[in-house]
Amino acid sequence: MEKIASFQIDHLRLLPGLYVSRKDKFGNTTLTTFDMRFKRPNKEPVMDVPAIHTLEHLAATFLRSHPKWASRIVYFGPMGCRTGFYLILEGDHSSNEILPLVVELLDWIEAFDGPIPGAHPAECGNYSEQNLNMAKWEAARYASLIKKAAKENLNYPE
Repeated sequence: MEKIASFQIDHLRLLPGLYVSRKDKFGNTTLTTFDMRFKRPNKEPVMDVPAIHTLEHLAATFLRSHPKWASRIVYFGPMGCRTGFYLILEGDHSSNEILPLVVELLDWIEAFDGPIPGAHPAECGNYSEQNLNMAKWEAARYASLIKKAAKENLNYPE
């Protein structure tokens, strides 16, 4: 079996950042998958599950309600390794193009105050496993990096 593209990235050299992970064509439609890498793989502790869960609820709510981008959001969800998230958008996009959206998202999460969207038994299969404070901390940490993102934080290492 052929090794998939994401396993061909040298995770020992991968820094936190915002990367185009892949582009897939479906007829005339392109889907762009972004690797929102919050943590340096194998070098720093991964995010805890309650923080990831809260980030997922907040980000999905924000992105699917965004006035400009909502119609192009296909998916937002965590990586199994707990070092970041995948964001899939309809269209052919670059990291630089969506950087303002990601910054807006992170600022919104940092400022969020109130009940976590979808954190009720009828709306979520594990509604009680949430941590808003840690989600805000992770968002702030990633935002501080992404707001000053350099080439090495926007392109996979070669």
